[in-house]
Amino acid sequence: MSNGQRNIKQKSIILAIILVIYMFENKKILILGMARSGYEAAKVLIKRGNTVILNDGKEEEKLDKEQVEELRELGVTVVLGTHPDDLLDDTFDYLIKNPGVPIRHKYVVKARNLNIEVINEVELAYRLLPKTVKLIGITGTNGKTTTTTLTYEILKKAFNDRVHLAGNIGYPLCSILDKVVDDDIIVMEVSAQQGENLVTFKPNVGLMTNLSPAHLEFFGDYDYYKSVKAKMFYNQTTDDVAIMNMENKDVMDLLKGIKSQTKYFSSKNEINGVYLKDNAIYYYGDEVIDTNIIRIKGMHNLENCMSAIAIVKEFGVDNEIIREVISDFKGVEHRLEYVDTVDGRTFYNDTEATNIKCTQIALSSFSEPTLIILGGLERGQVLEDLTPYMKNVKAILSIGQCRERVREYGESLGIKTFCYEYMKDGFKELYNYSSPGDVILLSPATASWDQYKECEVRGAEFKKLVNELKEKEK
Repeated sequence: MSNGQRNIKQKSIILAIILVIYMFENKKILILGMARSGYEAAKVLIKRGNTVILNDGKEEEKLDKEQVEELRELGVTVVLGTHPDDLLDDTFDYLIKNPGVPIRHKYVVKARNLNIEVINEVELAYRLLPKTVKLIGITGTNGKTTTTTLTYEILKKAFNDRVHLAGNIGYPLCSILDKVVDDDIIVMEVSAQQGENLVTFKPNVGLMTNLSPAHLEFFGDYDYYKSVKAKMFYNQTTDDVAIMNMENKDVMDLLKGIKSQTKYFSSKNEINGVYLKDNAIYYYGDEVIDTNIIRIKGMHNLENCMSAIAIVKEFGVDNEIIREVISDFKGVEHRLEYVDTVDGRTFYNDTEATNIKCTQIALSSFSEPTLIILGGLERGQVLEDLTPYMKNVKAILSIGQCRERVREYGESLGIKTFCYEYMKDGFKELYNYSSPGDVILLSPATASWDQYKECEVRGAEFKKLVNELKEKEK
């Protein structure tokens, strides 16, 4: 590189730094919706000298008191419990919308009528990131969290503190801005709700796990949902990489027109990419890992492993590191999570299975005799939709508000069914009915709110019962 070229490059870098420094400074900004993303966005913006108003329809006592007080002390104007008609006017420069806020909220409609740019916390943080950061964006209908976590764990093993986790997985992108430096790697889960208000955001490496109808009550129809999912890929350039599930027609059709380099994974065919063959996962013909050493069960999880492998190979990670991390990976907590093995019985925590579809997936993941814990909040679940997946089920523990319906369903199939209001009361009886080699699975097919604040508490109780059982068996 000549001195002249070097000077031009240095000037370009300086100009880019200046633009970032002065972006989102001395502006008037309304943040709609608090939660994690609104809270983190407010802190970033107020520290940059902006006038920030945060509005949330929830009453103050339903929000995190310490966070609200912190924002007020920083100088954020916090308006709670209502959405005043006169709060938003043409003096604002930006509206930052929380992903969970309805897309047709009156402030969103008004902002667009006033030509005020509507973005979200992800887009805000993206515009403030160092330009040399490598960003991985993982989206799709199912498998995002597992793929994101697995990708992060592999890259963390390979590159240590250069790797950061962010996005819909629970860490707003704004929350890591102060930690990220040039050439770091960010692994980010991107939800459809986050995709709604992305404008310039694009990943260096993007992956679409799969597509099927979801969140239609939020987006209105499937076509719009798909278009939101595709947005970050259509923002990519020829320097970027898009990785797709070749066996999902909707994915393949949706991303036909993107400019980025396209790469693929397949669970059904030997392809020029990542594929499954003879109980092993291959990367362009090179065997990466034997599926027999993978703990997380089900074809959907093998696809998640293939997705993660396709991503980390873009960063040159070797097979030894990939095998070490994947073989030790127990899954995302509460999502078909391997808990432990006690006296030959293997326990899996799938408390996040709050609907019939998720439990169908869980049951199809095992060929071993299975004892399943079903039940919870009564909301008219069609239990008969589970029937094609119950062939390996040898016993049921029915719990919760809908336990009697679950009991009647189990008995109608001729399956031994134990009926208890509380899981802890019937757990030992279910275990005593099991044999070495069996799977004992919590996959309730219903929400937990009849007994628990959230389904994670139900999963934690299950894991506690397993741990207590293990201690007694020693």
